[in-house]
Amino acid sequence: MGEPRTAWERFEHGADIGIRGFGRTKAEAFEQAANALVAVIGEAQPASEPPLLITLEAPDDTLLLVDFLNELLFEMTTRGWLFHRVHVTLDGHRLHASAHGGPVRFTPETAGVEVKGATYTASAVSQRADGSWLAQCVVDV
Repeated sequence: MGEPRTAWERFEHGADIGIRGFGRTKAEAFEQAANALVAVIGEAQPASEPPLLITLEAPDDTLLLVDFLNELLFEMTTRGWLFHRVHVTLDGHRLHASAHGGPVRFTPETAGVEVKGATYTASAVSQRADGSWLAQCVVDV
């Protein structure tokens, strides 16, 4: 087997969109799920705003993932921002993240779709056979 991958992808789910993050660690999988979420919304450009710090806790990994993605959505919506880089650390079911981004203006070339929220549909956080981690859910568009 090759080295575990760090990446993200979308998957089809009816009228909504599924997002998956893969990482060598669970934290990297959460980061990649955040990248997938941002990619659904639009193309992010680096910005010089100070990073947004997020701390969350949940009873399990799946709830933590959905809460995290919804917190990112809330912050992007209320601030008019898009994040271009998110760094996550996990301590049990406590998440600490720094989200880097800034104000965004969409053009026809950079706009994606409006995401209303991350859902528990098809949500999962699990370690794969190759040792990498998967973090996924469906987002409501």
